[in-house]
Amino acid sequence: MKRKNWLLLLTFAFVLSVLAACSGDNTDVSTDSKDKDGKSDEKVLNFINPEAIPSMDPALATDESSFVYLGATMEGLYRLDKDTQPSPGIATDHKVSDDGLTWTFTLREDAKWSNGDPVTANDFVYAWQRAVNPDTKSEYGPYMMNGVIKNAAAISSGELAVDQLGVKADGDYTLVVELENPTPYFETLTTFGTFLPLNQKFVEEKGDKFATSSENLLANGPYSITEWDSTGTSWVLAKNDSYWDASTVKMDKLTFEVVKDPQTALGLYEKGTVDRMDLTSDLVDQYSTDENYNVSADTFVYFLKFNQTKSEALANKNIRLALSRAFDKDALVNEILNNGSIVANGLVPADFTPMPETGEDFRKVSGDLVTYDLKAAKDYWAKGLKELGTDNVSLEFLADDDATTKTLVEYVANQLSTNLEGLNVKIKQVPKEQRLDLDSSMDYELQLSRWGPDFLDPFTYMNLWITDGGNNKTGYSNKEYDQLVGDTATKLATDNVARYDNFLKAEKLLFEDAPIAPVYQASRAQLISPKVKNVFVNPFGATYEYKWADVGE
Repeated sequence: MKRKNWLLLLTFAFVLSVLAACSGDNTDVSTDSKDKDGKSDEKVLNFINPEAIPSMDPALATDESSFVYLGATMEGLYRLDKDTQPSPGIATDHKVSDDGLTWTFTLREDAKWSNGDPVTANDFVYAWQRAVNPDTKSEYGPYMMNGVIKNAAAISSGELAVDQLGVKADGDYTLVVELENPTPYFETLTTFGTFLPLNQKFVEEKGDKFATSSENLLANGPYSITEWDSTGTSWVLAKNDSYWDASTVKMDKLTFEVVKDPQTALGLYEKGTVDRMDLTSDLVDQYSTDENYNVSADTFVYFLKFNQTKSEALANKNIRLALSRAFDKDALVNEILNNGSIVANGLVPADFTPMPETGEDFRKVSGDLVTYDLKAAKDYWAKGLKELGTDNVSLEFLADDDATTKTLVEYVANQLSTNLEGLNVKIKQVPKEQRLDLDSSMDYELQLSRWGPDFLDPFTYMNLWITDGGNNKTGYSNKEYDQLVGDTATKLATDNVARYDNFLKAEKLLFEDAPIAPVYQASRAQLISPKVKNVFVNPFGATYEYKWADVGE
C-alpha cells in the first residue's frame, strides 16, 4: 500500500485552489466460518489503533481516530474515492448558481440507514443545524461552517435561531445549501465528517446515550461499528448490507484493538494476529529492509501549544519565543522518531499546496520561520525572566500517553530544562480523549498537539488561530492576524493570488507572536501484511479509507 502520487494531489489542489476558506507477517484470513474444504469464506483484516475512539458523534468529533471510523460507518453528500477525488455518496450530483452562493444537491433514493429508514435531505439539515447549535457545544461545527454556510457564525454565537442556517430540504431528495461567500471547493468539504447526516428521530430517542455504544449508533456507510462502547479498547467494522453500494464492499469485517506498546504490537504482527503496525524509531532500523516495510508521507504537523491564560510565564511573548527555539528538532526527527518525519519550521506542511501562480510549494516560499537557535532562545529567555521579575519558571507539559509520545516529550522536556536555566518542566501524560477534554477546557499550560488538514488549502491551518476560534484554545488574539486570515474567506475569496499572499503574511505574524511552536511533520513507518489491499491513505479528512479494502493472496 503506497501513499498516492503527491503530484496528482497538488494538481488537484491547484484546480480547486480558488478557495474561500481547519492532532504480520503473512496473516491468514480469519477462519471464523469455513467452507466444505476447510477454507475461510469470510474476509477479515485485523488492525491496531493507538487509542480508544474519542467520539462517534459527527458534531463532537475532533480527532483522527474519530473521523476514520465515522468515515467508515457513515457517508455524506460525497466521499473521497481511490484517487482522492470527490465521488458520489448520498448525493448523485449537484448544481451551483451563477454567483456561486447556492448549491443544490440531488440525493439518491436508494440510501438507507441501518435500521431501514431512508436517508433524506432532512437528515443533513438536522445534522448541520445541530453542529452549529451552541447547545451542542461542537468545536468543529462552527469551525467548519462559520463563514462558509450562510448564518452559521451568527447561529453559533447565539444571535440567530438554528433554523436560519443556510441549508434547506426541498422534498426528501433535494438539499439546497446557501453559502456566505463563493466556495468552489465546497464539494470537497462535504466529504468531511462534520457534514455527515443524522437520523433525527433516532438521535432524539437515544438522547444522552446517542453515540456512546454500537447499540446507540446508526450507519449509512460501508460498515457498521459493532462490539464498541465509548470506553472500549476493541471494536469491529462489519459490512453494512443496508449500504446503497454494498456490492462494492469486499470485506466482511475489520477488527481493531487498542495497543499502545510497540513491542506488544510487533509481537502481534509477527504472530499474524494483526495485519499492520506502526514502527517506533528503535524498530525502524531493524525492519527497514523488510519486504513489508512501508513509509508514507503525512500532512500532520505537530506543535507545542502555549496556553497564555493558564501561565503568567506563557503570557510573556519572550518566554514563548525562547521555548520555541530551545530544542533540537533535527535530533528529534532523526534520532527520536527515525521514521521519515521531517522538521517543521512553520505551520503549513511541506508538499501540501502550491502557490497559485508559480506552482512552488507554499512551505518553500514561506521559508523557515522558527528554527532551533540556542543563542536566540537564551536571549529571549533572559528578557522574559527580567520582565516577569523572576529567575525560575515551572511548566506542566501535557501529552498523550502512548509510548512514542512518551519518548518524544521526555526529550523535549529535557532539552528545554537543560537549555533554559531556571526552567522546570513536569510531564503529564494522559489518554488522548482526556487530553482533548483538557485542551477544550483550556486546562493545561504547555501541550504537544497536532493538526491534520480538513481540505487542500492553507486556510485549514491558518484559521486555527483566529481570536476565539473553536480550536485556538491558547488565549492568542491578534486583530491583524484575524484580518489577514478572515479576508481570504471573504473579500479575497475569488482572488487566489491575493489570498496566498495573505497566508504568507499571516504565518509570519503568527510566529512573531509565538502562540505555538512547530516541532515536526509526521511520516508513518509501518509493517503492512501483503494481505492488505486497497486501503487508501488520504492527505486530508479521514486518514484511512476502508470502503475498497480487500484481502490479497
